[in-house]
Amino acid sequence: MPKVAIYNMSGAQIGELELNEAVFGITPNQAVLHQFIKMQLNNRRVGTASTKTRSEVRGGGRKPWRQKGTGRARVGSTRNPLWRKGGVVFGPRPRDYSYTLPRKVRRLAMKSALSGKVLDNNMIVLDELRFDLPKTKAMLQTLDSLNIDQKALVVVADDHNVIKSARNIPGVKPLPVDYINVYDLMNYDILLITKDAVARIEEVFA
Repeated sequence: MPKVAIYNMSGAQIGELELNEAVFGITPNQAVLHQFIKMQLNNRRVGTASTKTRSEVRGGGRKPWRQKGTGRARVGSTRNPLWRKGGVVFGPRPRDYSYTLPRKVRRLAMKSALSGKVLDNNMIVLDELRFDLPKTKAMLQTLDSLNIDQKALVVVADDHNVIKSARNIPGVKPLPVDYINVYDLMNYDILLITKDAVARIEEVFA
């Protein structure tokens, strides 16, 4: 079973934690990670890009000139796509880009992302992370004591004071454990997580 050190908020190691091998000890599947991140980014797309066809552009109701006898090409509308101020052919229309992957694939992607953090020694487990009041300064001191100077994802079981304390720090994203996702795990260099949040993840994904 993989093991990680447990730290307190002062940055001192106070023990070790055995992680569930089925969640934190698998070989990361890069193909599945790519599929999941692609799905997650697609699901974020708004898909509201839109253009007007020749029937939707204002004007163009009158035939510019008669069909025959002018020596010019026959034209039925000034809103022909070939003309200036005309409609657009095959332009974007509002659409839904979202799709889903099978449940087993989604679970494998999450396990791969978590196992990757453990393999790269980029996962820091805290015994607890608690503040009496929202205080950005206190959060900065905690990060400094843990020597975190990279982009960090802070995952807690459920503490609004921690989330409020960390949300204004550049390069730091606080997240309740129920909202943990593959994209954020891959996007941030360090995973700072509490022991309670680890237990919650193992309960769901083991």
